[in-house]
Amino acid sequence: MANSNSITWEAEEYIVKEHHGWWYFGLFIVTAGLSALAIWLQGWTFLALIIVSAITVLVFNLRPPRKIHYTLNSDGLTEGKMKHPFDNFRAFGIVKEGSHYSAVLIPKKRLGINVKVYFPEGSGEAIVDNLGARLPMEQVKPDLLDKLVDFLRI
Repeated sequence: MANSNSITWEAEEYIVKEHHGWWYFGLFIVTAGLSALAIWLQGWTFLALIIVSAITVLVFNLRPPRKIHYTLNSDGLTEGKMKHPFDNFRAFGIVKEGSHYSAVLIPKKRLGINVKVYFPEGSGEAIVDNLGARLPMEQVKPDLLDKLVDFLRI
């Protein structure tokens, strides 16, 4: 899978989190409550946003994650067809979520979005060494959005 210049692997785009009936019931209750509030306030745009958001969350939770092909080389990280040059990042970190590992690339821009890629444990050492040769390693702490997504199990 790896040579001296390039490392390639495939991984799912996100970790599947199990949802039970109560999760769907909670989504319905929150959607219904916010919809009732929007109707009472006559906020039709807000109502449309609530409905579209609920449908989007439901669709993304029901569809299986895609397998994405990754390539890590001297130019940067290629995620499917998207290229992420190392010049856009100031550091990287490794996160373990249960039995899954991911590399998080931290952007230079203040409002930039972290790039998170999962990788198989067997490729981890080569990936960390390759990233470490180009970017400093930092401890990555979950931000507010990460905590919210984890809490909501989405």
